Amino acid sequence: MKISLNWLKQYVNLDGVSVDELKRAITFVGFEVEGVATAGLPPLQNVVVGEIKTRDKHPNADKLSVCTVDVGAAQGGVRTIVCGAPNCDAGNRVPVALPGAVLPGDFVIKQSKIRGQQSDGMMCAADELGLGDDHAGLLLLDPATPIGTPINAVLPPGDTVFDIEITPNRPDALSHIGIAREIAAWFRKDVCYPQVKFRNETQGFRGDILADIRVEAPEDCPLYVGIAIAGVKVGPSPAWMQERLKAVGLRPINNLVDVGNYVMLELGQPLHVFDAKKIGGRQIVIRRAVDGEKLTTLDGKERALNSRMLVIADERAPMVVAGIMGGANAEVDATTTDVVLEAAYFRPQSIRWTSKRLGLASDSSYRFERGVDPHSTLEAAGRAVDLLLETAGGTVVGPSFKIGGEQPWSREIKVTPAYIRARLGFDIADAEIRAALTALNLAIVGESQLADGTPEWTVDIPSYRGDLDRPIDLVEEVLRIYGTEKVPPAPAVGPALPEAEDDPIAVFNRKVTDYLVGQHFHECVNYTLRSAKELKTWVSDAAAQELALSNPFVEDQSSLRPTLVLGLLESLKLNQSRGLSVSRLCETGRVFVEMNGTVHECVGVGFVIAHNPKDRAWLARPEPDFYAVKRHMEILLAQAGLNLNAQPLVPVTGAFWGWQEGHAAAAGEMKGGWAARFGLLNLAMVRAAGVEGKVWGGMFAILPEKLSAESGHRRFQNFSLFPAALRDIALVVDAARHAEDVRKQLLKVARQAATKFTVESVDVFDVYQGTGLPEGKKSLAFSLSFRSGERTLTDDEVNAAFAEIQKKITADGTMAVRA
Repeated sequence: MKISLNWLKQYVNLDGVSVDELKRAITFVGFEVEGVATAGLPPLQNVVVGEIKTRDKHPNADKLSVCTVDVGAAQGGVRTIVCGAPNCDAGNRVPVALPGAVLPGDFVIKQSKIRGQQSDGMMCAADELGLGDDHAGLLLLDPATPIGTPINAVLPPGDTVFDIEITPNRPDALSHIGIAREIAAWFRKDVCYPQVKFRNETQGFRGDILADIRVEAPEDCPLYVGIAIAGVKVGPSPAWMQERLKAVGLRPINNLVDVGNYVMLELGQPLHVFDAKKIGGRQIVIRRAVDGEKLTTLDGKERALNSRMLVIADERAPMVVAGIMGGANAEVDATTTDVVLEAAYFRPQSIRWTSKRLGLASDSSYRFERGVDPHSTLEAAGRAVDLLLETAGGTVVGPSFKIGGEQPWSREIKVTPAYIRARLGFDIADAEIRAALTALNLAIVGESQLADGTPEWTVDIPSYRGDLDRPIDLVEEVLRIYGTEKVPPAPAVGPALPEAEDDPIAVFNRKVTDYLVGQHFHECVNYTLRSAKELKTWVSDAAAQELALSNPFVEDQSSLRPTLVLGLLESLKLNQSRGLSVSRLCETGRVFVEMNGTVHECVGVGFVIAHNPKDRAWLARPEPDFYAVKRHMEILLAQAGLNLNAQPLVPVTGAFWGWQEGHAAAAGEMKGGWAARFGLLNLAMVRAAGVEGKVWGGMFAILPEKLSAESGHRRFQNFSLFPAALRDIALVVDAARHAEDVRKQLLKVARQAATKFTVESVDVFDVYQGTGLPEGKKSLAFSLSFRSGERTLTDDEVNAAFAEIQKKITADGTMAVRA
């Protein structure tokens, strides 16, 4: 919100208050000042009004002129100045910067020769004085302006503009009056409100301008005011109004439009002005749109409407998206002679939803969706009528419509001074509390005593302060105006936190993040909401339906995410599109898993590794594979107290969304409250996401209650000082059988056979299929490691155990030992 100091001074006396003091005051009353800028004409020395007496062509330059300029006797009389402006004609009165003047941008004016001709100063364009960006020609002054007058005495003074961040709970501060109230309270001054002269007086009945107004959606529009004005004359708004609008960043358009913007920035109430001849049937209808209706708004874009959106329409079609933006079919133009002024109160939720749905925001919607004061609507309408009559002429004619009414407002908060002192934490006199509340127009309308003799006040809350509804809110108001800088120093005393473990979720997230970052992964943070279109590549239709939000604001954030991989792919695409070589990304966060119609919120960790064969490097790096991501997944599961190698792995088939069949695996599947999937991401999905090359990844989700303080804690296991005994065995099995199944069966048999020492590991080291083996068979070679923690094993006992293993492993006939 931009606030003009010159404008603000119309409502509160700030004589003697410096810009720095005002900035400090705005900050201390609770608003952040994001910037302070100057606008308009700054103080300038040696810049005066001059009159061009003669204009001759420069003898050495086609586009330059040599002029004689009278700057007044006190400034040396007539001076010769070389000028390149096209309008430096004799008789014009213009600003003249004399030698020694310093123009905006620290541009120093000196006597100089230009193409051989002496120039004793410079005639100025508007931008050279800091007045906008117009450089088309010299700034022409009123011919009656006295020659030699300092330019600061002729042109409007400069302005200081504060860029203030207004918090969402303070819509009352989205206006100059709102800020004036706060500043007046801080400096203990009175607010001078603009006087409204119009009191709904009309002259004659003009049904040909406005015949009827109907509100068909009163729940979204509790109050609507329509006032007809005949005989207006469209033209530029007055200079003072234009200067104020330009100071806060608005471009003046004409007197009718400018009045609406002016009142909005002054009082905080958005308004709209219709060209009466463009209102079909001379009827205004406030209704919900019909599905499929379209309206071209003032920004030139055609908007598709639906039945949840509120519009202002005539008998034919919508004219305005209510509270947001007008349509091109009813805007005022140079031919407008009769207008209808609209002032209304719209339900904030309706405006907020429509604005988000259409992706259309405006100064009006910004205020309506936060909540304007419904009890200022009539006053704002009267103020606008006054300004319209003043700047455009015309006559207010009947009928004047007021549909609905101001909702009764009565809010009182009971509070004791003792309560306020207790919450502030320091002693403050009752008189100071009373003064702070009174300065904010929070009148104490009743005083009583509690049973213990403690005084209790009843504080009346004005309608524009809808954010105040509890006693604790008044504590903040008192502190704001009393001054936080007056809070006395005091020791901070707080209870010590008991010795306790961190939350298991936080511990798990910290552990897995530390591991992945240590493996050169970059940590990402993505939104929890994803688009419904994305979910179709990852979960079933039934699951997608369960994860869909019932009332999403935007289409690309309409569903809860079932995985972190989708966001990581998006991050990969962003980095690749910007030429960054980031290829390893990870993320921790909440994911949502659908099981039997119920959505479970899980703790998740995901990672991706991209491989782009087009990458250029002096040394080619090996491409990641299934076993690389499996190793990462083993370590991540271990942080949750799970052993991936002890779990049955399911090869990915077409039923597993997002993963490449035959190159990925799944485990858990939420049967124990967790699930893991890892391997190569679906190639078509990766291409559709705009990511180049292959992408490997993993995703682990676990229910929060399955994590505990002990999850992932590793305990020391003693190691043997004695050497291991190794034996190799090759088994012939069906070609379709998984090596992991055979390995687990061999490990089980080995542990049954070796009862007096430990089977340390069973690992596959070779796979063979071809000549020498029956059709449909393959050979798997395993290495078995035996060890004792107490002694060195003998060959005899190891051979005996190994023979027993061969006997047991071939007993069921599904496999044979290969010689």
